[in-house]
Amino acid sequence: MILNENSPITFKDTLPREVDVVVIGAGIIGISIAYFLGKQGKKVLVCEKGRVAGEQSSRNWGWVRQQGRHSSELPIMKESLRIWQGLAEEIGEDLGFRQCGCLYLAETDAMEQENEDWLDIAREHSLDTKSLSGREVQSLLGQKDKYWKSAIYTASDGRAEPSIAVPRLARAAQRLGVKIIENCAVRSLDVVAGKLSGVHTELGRVEAKQVVSAAGAWSSLFAGHHNIALPQLRVKGTVARTEPVADFFQGNAASENIAFRRRTDGGYSIALADQSSHSIIPDSFRYLPKFLPLLKKSYRDVSLKFDRSFFKEIGYRAKKNPTVVSPFERNRVLSPKPDQSMLKQMRENLRTHVPELANAAFVESWAGMIETTPDVLPIVSEADHIKGFYMVSGLSGHGFGIGPGMGKVVADLICGRPMEYDLSRFKLDRFHDGSPIKLGMSA
Repeated sequence: MILNENSPITFKDTLPREVDVVVIGAGIIGISIAYFLGKQGKKVLVCEKGRVAGEQSSRNWGWVRQQGRHSSELPIMKESLRIWQGLAEEIGEDLGFRQCGCLYLAETDAMEQENEDWLDIAREHSLDTKSLSGREVQSLLGQKDKYWKSAIYTASDGRAEPSIAVPRLARAAQRLGVKIIENCAVRSLDVVAGKLSGVHTELGRVEAKQVVSAAGAWSSLFAGHHNIALPQLRVKGTVARTEPVADFFQGNAASENIAFRRRTDGGYSIALADQSSHSIIPDSFRYLPKFLPLLKKSYRDVSLKFDRSFFKEIGYRAKKNPTVVSPFERNRVLSPKPDQSMLKQMRENLRTHVPELANAAFVESWAGMIETTPDVLPIVSEADHIKGFYMVSGLSGHGFGIGPGMGKVVADLICGRPMEYDLSRFKLDRFHDGSPIKLGMSA
């Protein structure tokens, strides 16, 4: 079930006066961070302006994949996969996690070469990824006709159900003592002379020496209110859910034109691979120079629109008085309408490439706002001028699967524990130190 601001409030703990850490945002990243901080005995408050997993964390494809990731993400993703494998048993609730494999299908020579090139990264990280011929793909999918030139396949990759996994992990965090409050926007940090002392929420002030922003598509706006330039833009992705159908392929699959994955309800989630749209806003111009390399690479995949979003966001960047209503309260849940033209294209692409699903009715469709950085890689960074304020952003579109692993890593970072992973590639400074933008893998 896709949540919105009219969905019932289910997480309504009492606002504490003081905690060790405040987490802003209750998506997969924020809840995972809180869960692992709770396991370390920290007093944690999660403030969610809308609903737990209300935005992209319940609207994503539900893939738990190593395949196709940038080399810098893979060590953490491998750890995340290990966590997913035991997480349901650990918390005593089914998260819909299944290891059924991930398949990248090639229709063209260019896509075939891209897949083959990524095999070098797979070997570097000792993954079980292998190359499949067209005939082998045909056999794996049980298709009568040969639609694909080739593919790469990682059998150890998996899937889970976003709309149930994140709330259930949130409940597990509560059992560890984590406080979670919906309809509780953080209006601003409480900073005096560069020293962090807490946060101002719409329900009151909370004292804390450490705060982590896991605010998803709102991260750049919140950071900007504290003079932190966090380059990030939103793109809208559209997804459909089919009725239950006969078993076809149990895992995740994507080509240049269509993406699908089996659901635990017996249906499939369907999307148009990398196709998305972007509504032009003031930040589109503010961060354009940094996004130019990505735009040049992906211009065919993103449709640009000029609509009311531009005027709505004018003035959002102005610093707000923490005693008055903030932009975060005026838009509790980003719940854009699905793109009807994309839904129509999905149906056409299923007919031509996945006839097994061509007649499956779409019983639900939705859209989500995916936050992306100029290099399509995460930001995991402590603010230079506000000690104790951490930012974790840019994971939308590829954050669900890596969420538990990233949550554990960030919890260790906040607690000052020895780092097993190199986070240097994810520092915010990479966008401001004059170094060239080096693109990571697409989402």
